[in-house]
Amino acid sequence: MALPPATYASVASSSFVIQAGHTSTIGVKRGASPSFDASNSDGSRKRLREDSDAGYASTSSAANITNYQALAEDIIQELQCGCCSELVYRPVVVSPCQHFFCGSCVFLWIKNGGTSCPACRAQASLVTPSRPLQSLVDIILRADPSRTRAEGERRQADEVYKQGSIMRIPTPREPSPEPNLNPNLDYVRPCPHCSPNNQFGWSCPEPVVDYAVDAEHAWHLDDGSPPGHAYCGNCENLLALLAPSTTKCDFCQVSFCGVNVPDRCIAAPLLAQRPHSMNDIGDLILSADMYDNFNGNNVEVDIMIDYLTNNHISPRRIYHEIIIHLQSQPGSFKIMIDSGLFLDVHSVAPGRDEDPDATRSKICRLCAAEILIQGMKDWWIREREKGALDPDVARRPDCAEGSSCPKQRDLGPHGSVSPPSLLTVNYSSSYEAVYVSAWTSYCRFH
Repeated sequence: MALPPATYASVASSSFVIQAGHTSTIGVKRGASPSFDASNSDGSRKRLREDSDAGYASTSSAANITNYQALAEDIIQELQCGCCSELVYRPVVVSPCQHFFCGSCVFLWIKNGGTSCPACRAQASLVTPSRPLQSLVDIILRADPSRTRAEGERRQADEVYKQGSIMRIPTPREPSPEPNLNPNLDYVRPCPHCSPNNQFGWSCPEPVVDYAVDAEHAWHLDDGSPPGHAYCGNCENLLALLAPSTTKCDFCQVSFCGVNVPDRCIAAPLLAQRPHSMNDIGDLILSADMYDNFNGNNVEVDIMIDYLTNNHISPRRIYHEIIIHLQSQPGSFKIMIDSGLFLDVHSVAPGRDEDPDATRSKICRLCAAEILIQGMKDWWIREREKGALDPDVARRPDCAEGSSCPKQRDLGPHGSVSPPSLLTVNYSSSYEAVYVSAWTSYCRFH
């Protein structure tokens, strides 16, 4: 039976295909063509790959940041000074071993007798500044300013070592030859002037007998100093009290031979002497006794150090001014002497002060250093009155507690005077620097 035309049209438009002897049924919705399926599959794979690449890139970026941070920390660790274990400041390189340190650290190493590399102890000769290391440090500090050293620490380091300076490490001293000691160390060795026809052109009126020559008449150590003799305050060797080269300090009453170390074994005129170990401002910074003399007022000491640095005032100049001031005062040095300041300055026994009221004209290096340290505070008070200080510092009112102020480290209000607005000074972010600004603005000892 033939199908109606409408029905045929409907079947023809459907997905039914009828063939002779076979009937096949296909879904109402035709399957996608092979070309469409292929393009759709490629797009899916592409999107999947892009998503996968994006996730990998994110993970890789985070890993790279972590690696860079670890690398930066490793570099900072490598740039630590071998002496102070901080990020190197003003780096210098020791030759030939090529270890590097802060310039100030090596300077102090050499000053304290170092004759080798502070790290490996190998013999070294030259210390030179390093521009490549300084460039690396500058890059690190620009990236992380919090690693910058405190203002006060940098200032003190600059006082000790001048940037760009070349230093030489002294060669180790040759071992001293074995001295020609007496067979028995319980007896006194003769002084350089005891031998007749000695090189100094003067002989002891009471020479000490050498034990090796005449053991029976040798002088035993338990008997004290031989007549007419004493021990040098510097080299501690026996000296003749009446020898032309012998001098005596009028403060500690210790004698000096003037022979073994001519520029040290001597008591010189007051204004000609050099205070022991006080050659520059860096020595004052390193002196714990000076801070003690200021009753631990580190704030005031820092202000004074800045003033000395800006005005190029040396410790020796301060010593001269202290001596001249004391000489102009009634009693001169009597108060210092009576206080026992110069007792036990040396390890040898002092002589006797024949006339306590006599004018003091000669002094040894150690006593000169004692006068410098003890007179520093009063010198600073007099110096402040000259009007050369910064106005913000100079107009501070005197603390009612005087030089023994117990609140030097107290951040609270002090007395009835309110601190000016120096807290807003644009210092570094250092807590200490801000505190110093506030404190020094309204409290000073007197």
